Amino acid sequence: MADKPIVLKVLLRQRHLQGHRAFCKEYDKLAKQMDSELVGSWPSKAQFYRWLARDLQGLPYAHHCRILEAMFPGWTADQLFQEHTGGIEFVPEPPTKDTTPAAAKPALPSPQGMADVTAVFPSRPAFSHEIPPHKLFDHAEKISMVGLSLNLLCQSYPDKALLDLLETGTVVECLFLDPNGRYIKEREQEESHPEGVLSTLTTLNIQTLQRLQGKLSPEARENLRIRVYDEPVRFNITVIDDTTCVIQPYLPDARGVESPTLVAEKQPGAPGLYDTFAQVLESMWARSKEITT
Repeated sequence: MADKPIVLKVLLRQRHLQGHRAFCKEYDKLAKQMDSELVGSWPSKAQFYRWLARDLQGLPYAHHCRILEAMFPGWTADQLFQEHTGGIEFVPEPPTKDTTPAAAKPALPSPQGMADVTAVFPSRPAFSHEIPPHKLFDHAEKISMVGLSLNLLCQSYPDKALLDLLETGTVVECLFLDPNGRYIKEREQEESHPEGVLSTLTTLNIQTLQRLQGKLSPEARENLRIRVYDEPVRFNITVIDDTTCVIQPYLPDARGVESPTLVAEKQPGAPGLYDTFAQVLESMWARSKEITT
């Protein structure tokens, strides 16, 4: 198994198709155009993630290769399963086929000291402009979040879209800073807000999720999990499908929207920032307090 991602994984990530559900939807769209008998022939979830981990001998079946090459024009199946060593924006356009010897082609630059960080933005608005909530959350199978008010989900993502995700099996875990606790008051002072501004917003967001929870079917209601914690607020962390981590620090004397944003992708066999912050979220969730409707 390779320590570095393969080209296919990086290309899927660029188009926000790294989740199995999103990939299958795109697969079927192309299959309808090429050969209707291929609709539904996408790889199983386990097989799909074996592809991305490069845990296979040779290439996938021929019909899979046909779909992949249609999904990424200009790339051969063999190229898609080669190890990638460049940065996240290493290929703004598909490569053209030429006869230049491989040894004569310049090597792609490899970022130094970036670990598993695949993107960095100077602020939250810059991040949301490049990766809006619908691209981040649509087709996700699991969403885990910890922060202050979790506006990215509660204020910027449509209620209907969230309900649809929950009804189709997506698990959503939301960990809010306790609106009645000590540390939200300290953060209000740090951001120079009048008393109650952040606690009111956080309470409103919690109530919004509770209202949505009440609209869910009994089977789907357990998919939405709401908890609170009362500790110094240091990071807003969002983990998608146990593979993508969005990290946003809370800066002193600055509103949350002004903080930089990092995106890290889990790399098998290569510990990085993803593992660090996913563990932070997991440990905070374990010692938090559940909210029930």
